[in-house]
Amino acid sequence: MSDQSGDRVTRIAILGSTGSIGCSALSVAAAHPERIDVVCLAAGRNVDRFVRQVEQHRPSVIALADDDGLAAVRSRLGLSGAGDGVSSWSGAGGLREAATHPDVDVVLCATTGTTALDAVFAAIEAGKTIALANKEVLVMAGALVMDAARRRGVQVLPVDSEHNAIHQCLHGRPLAAVNRLILTASGGPFREWAPERLVGVTPTDALAHPTWRMGRKITVDSATLMNKGLEVIEARWLFDVPGEQIDVLVHPQSVVHSLVEFCDGSQIAQLGVTDMRLPIQYAFSYPDRWETGLPTLDLAACGPLEFERPDTARFPCLSLAYRALGGGAALPAALNAANEVAVEAFLGEVIPFTAIPVVIEQALDDVESRGGEPPATLDDVRSVDTRTREFSRALVSELQSRR
Repeated sequence: MSDQSGDRVTRIAILGSTGSIGCSALSVAAAHPERIDVVCLAAGRNVDRFVRQVEQHRPSVIALADDDGLAAVRSRLGLSGAGDGVSSWSGAGGLREAATHPDVDVVLCATTGTTALDAVFAAIEAGKTIALANKEVLVMAGALVMDAARRRGVQVLPVDSEHNAIHQCLHGRPLAAVNRLILTASGGPFREWAPERLVGVTPTDALAHPTWRMGRKITVDSATLMNKGLEVIEARWLFDVPGEQIDVLVHPQSVVHSLVEFCDGSQIAQLGVTDMRLPIQYAFSYPDRWETGLPTLDLAACGPLEFERPDTARFPCLSLAYRALGGGAALPAALNAANEVAVEAFLGEVIPFTAIPVVIEQALDDVESRGGEPPATLDDVRSVDTRTREFSRALVSELQSRR
């Protein structure tokens, strides 16, 4: 039986509608037309997919990353002006318009990278519930985001399967009773590879994730275990738990999505099929639960469930994330920036897979050597981000010249 709250309709804006999370979110909306109203859609440059989404869901606000994309969409949809009932925007202003629209209750932040930071802050100030599927927002500015959310009385609901699982396990339980948060990790495609094989990893190898189907950048992050490192930082801010109480456990089957250990030693886990529609729907329906129409988990058919500690010698990115979390407020933003530059260079076959943590470590060293006050504003965060990207790109060029 489903747990419902009458005829409540959740009115949503999706930032990043053409990505994998955005598409899954629209699938959830299509499955529950009586409960979800798609008010705003914002996307990057995938015009064809965006046009199909707008035709199906009929939002009242649309936004594209640039003017050319918006013009193409308007032409394809036959939108000519104010009389067509659709408000259209481009650039960062479009994200903000979608995120703050007065008819929206929940803003799903499903963009990748750092582009949504301003939009999330604007949505919080506008009193919107945030369904967060963008790790970078909290990695770069976790203290600022959560302080703003507390000040405005806004909920930040996690969409990542691991954090969503922890949210479910914690529901109704005091933080004082929590001993540890345990994030599970698939281990990525190279979990059993010897160190010498990692030197020759290609982008094609790294993009072949054994369990999840995700975007290119997050898939590489999963292969390096940086994705789990970013999730550790995200969990610290989402749940107000210090880094030393957040552990990672490799679980190749991806059936147990995460666990919470309480002060009496009990561990409560959330299990489910590997389908992002489940945590997305939970964020849209919270605090209620809806039927999904998806297959339920068949534990008898799963076979053995395995758990092991992560190998941070082969995959040092996880240790670098813990270092950044414990080393000052500027370091997580630097970690994120350096990682984005390094992953882009790897995917472009400019540096090898094993150079990704090298770039990140040296970038952290550079930030620590300069010292300074923790970022107190978004401009401070952007300054750290810009400087670190410049340093990391110079280091990538140097590493390229040595190959």
